[in-house]
Amino acid sequence: MNNGYAIETDRITRKFGELVAVDNISIKIKYGEIFGLLGPNGAGKTTLTHMLCTILCPTSGTARVAGHDICSEPDEVRSSIGIVFQEPSLDNNLTGRENLDFHGRMYGMTSEQRKARIEEVLSIVGLSNRADSLVKTYSGGMKRRLEIARGLMHRPKILFLDEPTLGLDAQTRRVVWEQIEKLNKTEKITVVLTTHYIEEADYLCDRVGIIDMGRIVALDTPQALKDKLEGDVVYLKVDDVKKFLRIFQKSPLVKGVKVTGDSLQLQVGNGSKTIPRIIETVRRNGGQVQEVSLKRPSLEDVFINYTGKAIRDEGPDVASRFGMHGHWRR
Repeated sequence: MNNGYAIETDRITRKFGELVAVDNISIKIKYGEIFGLLGPNGAGKTTLTHMLCTILCPTSGTARVAGHDICSEPDEVRSSIGIVFQEPSLDNNLTGRENLDFHGRMYGMTSEQRKARIEEVLSIVGLSNRADSLVKTYSGGMKRRLEIARGLMHRPKILFLDEPTLGLDAQTRRVVWEQIEKLNKTEKITVVLTTHYIEEADYLCDRVGIIDMGRIVALDTPQALKDKLEGDVVYLKVDDVKKFLRIFQKSPLVKGVKVTGDSLQLQVGNGSKTIPRIIETVRRNGGQVQEVSLKRPSLEDVFINYTGKAIRDEGPDVASRFGMHGHWRR
């Protein structure tokens, strides 16, 4: 494998008995990028990240993280990564500062190193003013931000975020997104996040791997994935749907047309340029446009295109169902 990548997997697979949780995945993640694994709960996201974090060994295949083999060099991998697990793991009876100090001690940081780094990471996540408050007084969003700060304490090259905004309201989720963007830019850190929130992957990620049934079914930038779908969709409400269905079935302006409710759904290459010509076609043929709207492909459309279904919750990921809750393997 080429050690120039932050993460590189080669046909990595993990089975639990007869169940294949991660199936023959090969990916390369560059240093400095925010890489997202997008998929429903149960798709294999957490199982894959647990292997990359050395919590699980693969059944077959190999992977290197920060240049180190996940099975033969687990200590080197662990010293190179930070992790924010799905399950909360803060001590609620300690202050934010004390939680961070304890983590620094676990990684062998000196008192001076811990003191300086605590101030830095608290500033990054916007919690400097609550550093000496007990964690049990923190909101859910503040706790997630403190967990991110803790993951940064030992200056990892790669930060794993497993469903970082799970259970947070929309406003708090956006705050966490902004913090993740900030640390990626200021710390120059590679971020690997798993999520089943479409908008989270679209907003944050430089590249997204769509994972379903343990396989990566698509991988590219969010925009490139959307561009691979065939153009935009124009919804057109006219006075005579059947008449204009026949007309647009023969028109070179559209790639496809079908009736959706009381409107026509026209598939076009570039909606903003095509809509005026569509309206002119209707008028030229004696019709009247009652309503027109444009929908550009979304990442959810991409997900449906590749998996044949909308993203959905299916309960815990396989690793969680088998009791793997973020503990180092022995």
